Amino acid sequence: MPFPYVLLSAAVSLDGCLDDTGPSRLLLSGPADFDRVDAVRASADAILVGAGTVRADNPRLLVNSPERRAARLAAGRPEHPLKVAVSASGELDPRARFFQTGGEKAVYTTDEGAERLRRAGLPGTGTSVGAGTDTGSGTVSVVSLGGELDWRRLLAHLHDVRGVRRLMVEGGGTVHTQLLQLHLADELQLVLAPLLVGDPRAPRLFGPGAYQRGRLRLVETRALGDVVLMRYEPTEPGAGGDAAPADRHWLRIACELAGECPPSRTAFSVGAVVVAADGTELARGHSREAGDPVVHAEEAALAKIDPADPRLPGATVYSSLEPCARRASRPRPCARLILDAGVRRVVTAWREPDTFVKAADGTGVLAREGTDVVVLPEFEGRAKAPNRHLL
Repeated sequence: MPFPYVLLSAAVSLDGCLDDTGPSRLLLSGPADFDRVDAVRASADAILVGAGTVRADNPRLLVNSPERRAARLAAGRPEHPLKVAVSASGELDPRARFFQTGGEKAVYTTDEGAERLRRAGLPGTGTSVGAGTDTGSGTVSVVSLGGELDWRRLLAHLHDVRGVRRLMVEGGGTVHTQLLQLHLADELQLVLAPLLVGDPRAPRLFGPGAYQRGRLRLVETRALGDVVLMRYEPTEPGAGGDAAPADRHWLRIACELAGECPPSRTAFSVGAVVVAADGTELARGHSREAGDPVVHAEEAALAKIDPADPRLPGATVYSSLEPCARRASRPRPCARLILDAGVRRVVTAWREPDTFVKAADGTGVLAREGTDVVVLPEFEGRAKAPNRHLL
């Protein structure tokens, strides 16, 4: 199921608070970071907030810079991203600035919430986008997700129906917590402000619960005045046949490794990465690595791991091309090597064509012995790129 790229954006105090308990909003960032957030908004197709943020902060969620708005229009995009509010109860005030300022708006809710919003003057039509009502500042659509909120259905609807490919999430803490715990966030942009709130009643960024088991990956730090921006990506693979954001990251690395292969007229260029269940990289490899003219990517990676490593049964193998089911250069094909290693999850970008082996079906070999195989076709072009001369 395709989802948008989900970017979580938040600013917190040194003790992890999103705000204090005073009557006015605590300003955690400065001008440089506010401008950065505006640029991120301008890059997004939609901006999402929870109902608590609409009620507490009364945000407009607009692109402030005239130059950035003009650039969006010049690129054939709306002046402002789609504004999305999420409310199970539907208890939202139609007079809020979310509704009364520019741009299209959508509210995702439940059947009960949709009925409450209709009574408040906003439309809704079951599980599809409502006809919309014009508030004078852009249309509002209400989408019911049924008896309860379902984040996967919500993201799929944004992707498939509204055309959202990049979603910026600006809060609040409950929304951020749920998206991270459900493994639906692709990136976290966290700004740390040099303030201490010290009030146990103050709202915090993340609530208790089960998050990814390992360390997130730090991809950027940047000073913006007296605050610090930190960008993180999740690393923990998905489970079973479900793809997680980290799966896309690791498969992207496998495709990049394929580009490092010495060229060949008689074999594909393939990259592979083996990742433990907690997101720790165990090994990587690529075809024809270290001068071996016949070594395969998965074979090269697995050879670097102790066969007795207890993390192997819970690991995931990422391969730019599905593991081979038959080969002439070695006694065991890569699908068998993976099974013998105890690995029971594989993520790949591309099913093997008939170029060298007719009716190759490494996926079938793996699946018949209980291995979950996830194919992410959006990476097929990257996997094919170093093999164009063979196709």
